Amino acid sequence: MMNREQIFQALRKNPKISVLIIGGGINGVGVFRDLALNGVDVLLIDHADFCSGASAASSHMAHGGIRYLENGEFRLVREAVQERNRMIENAPHLVRPLPTTIPIFKVFSGSLNAPLKFLGWLEKPSERGALVIKMGLMLYDAFTRGQGTVPPHVFDNRRNALEKFRHLNPDIKYAATYYDGSIFSPERLTLELLLDAEAEGDHAWALNYVSLAGLNENAEPANQRATVTLKDEITGEVFTVSPRLIINAAGPWIDTANRTLGLPTRYIGGTKGSHLILDHPDLRAAIGKNEFFFENKDGRIVLIFPLGDKVLIGTSDIPIENPDEARCTDDEVEYFLGMTARVFPDIKIGREQIVFRFSGVRPLAYSKAKMAGQITRDHHIQEDKLGETWVYSLVGGKWTSYRAFSEQVTDKALAFLGRERNRDTKQLPIGGGKDYPWTGYAQVQFMKGISLPAPWPKILFDRYGTRAKDVAAFMAAGKDAPLKHKPDMTRRELIFLAQHEKIVHLDDLLLRRTMLAYSGHLTHPLLEELADNLGNALGWSKAQEKAEAARALEILRDRHGVEV
Repeated sequence: MMNREQIFQALRKNPKISVLIIGGGINGVGVFRDLALNGVDVLLIDHADFCSGASAASSHMAHGGIRYLENGEFRLVREAVQERNRMIENAPHLVRPLPTTIPIFKVFSGSLNAPLKFLGWLEKPSERGALVIKMGLMLYDAFTRGQGTVPPHVFDNRRNALEKFRHLNPDIKYAATYYDGSIFSPERLTLELLLDAEAEGDHAWALNYVSLAGLNENAEPANQRATVTLKDEITGEVFTVSPRLIINAAGPWIDTANRTLGLPTRYIGGTKGSHLILDHPDLRAAIGKNEFFFENKDGRIVLIFPLGDKVLIGTSDIPIENPDEARCTDDEVEYFLGMTARVFPDIKIGREQIVFRFSGVRPLAYSKAKMAGQITRDHHIQEDKLGETWVYSLVGGKWTSYRAFSEQVTDKALAFLGRERNRDTKQLPIGGGKDYPWTGYAQVQFMKGISLPAPWPKILFDRYGTRAKDVAAFMAAGKDAPLKHKPDMTRRELIFLAQHEKIVHLDDLLLRRTMLAYSGHLTHPLLEELADNLGNALGWSKAQEKAEAARALEILRDRHGVEV
């Protein structure tokens, strides 16, 4: 696997490549892996870190989107629930079955929603009752019954539901529980896909902090390959590449990237989704292992989600023009804190329990739909041309369906390049999901093979799946010690991440290689200790360490409402 400077050297020597992918979110990385598996020389770039844009603002759910049945998007839901099951099977260390409970306050409400939506007459959502939800769940189960990855749904009457969840609002009529999936860390899942792709050979390269600068002014795209100018955001170096195909996977920034290439498109009409993470032991105990997925009185879909020992609450669905301005606003905070009373009226929640907030923009297709919830979450490819170079813009899609969308894009790219597909990803394990021990006994045996004393085998297995053996071997190969301010991490574990996971900035570690920022465990002494150890691994000066700490603090304060 080539390092950053080796990739730059190779591109300076030969700038001609088959495919350039713009955007290191889940769709771009999914296509990157699929092309790499099939031997295509491909370069992926992102102007920031991998999975730092829209893909990092996920609700942490692998789900089929049961509510899209009401829009008549049966193909989308069928695809998504099948892909949800594949994610659980291929990345079991990060994606797990999630019991999801719907508190139901009405019986017949919402029965006319679907026909009214088909006719375009519904301008305000109506709360769905037990009848509509039951029919939807029966159809939802039917889509993947043959896979057997998750159990079918269960419908509980009021008494049984209140026995299971004693803090639940006693005004409910029923509670339905079905299964979707939880993605503990979407950022790590994306990264492990990317590392798997690069491990295929020196034909697949990924660079973070490299931006699209435009077309080379001296090029003549009318009769030759486009010559694309890129900029290394770390050193400021500008260089060019000449791809046969450009895949624009920039998510909410697709139109911005196209304009930089001289293509004035309007493909994206994104909506903002915000979330809070709470340190609230009472609420965490009340939901147990279950996500609660329900409608507020205004008809908006909201969720209360178990994320480790914390609780995630979301999400909004608000049209937004500039994705760079996406922030979780005070109005959204008040809405999220207030709506939990609908389900758990005797549990009080305040701003002091918020440890993290995040917001991102769904890269949905531009639409004139009256309601944000009516904009399709389906995916498609838009085609443009720059001389002999084609540009595929990846519009829309759901996190859960990334593999299917990537497969569609890759098939189209392979056909354009005149190549045959020889490998697919349907049953291909991801990162630490390879050779995963599924049973409790097998996991115990696996951990016995990790050459570190307790409790490290379990700690590492929970973080990295079967990649834990690589991390453990690195930790055992040199002098190591736990961090002073985070004793369940060690210095050599940080060095491993720095050397093997493309870390450039301190915030890459805090937000995307670990869950440290999300967890609410960050303190100023810990931040300084992490900067010191990461700086030693990456060769930073003391001035660089201070600059990185200041940068991380500003990002945490501005984008995530975190004061350390």
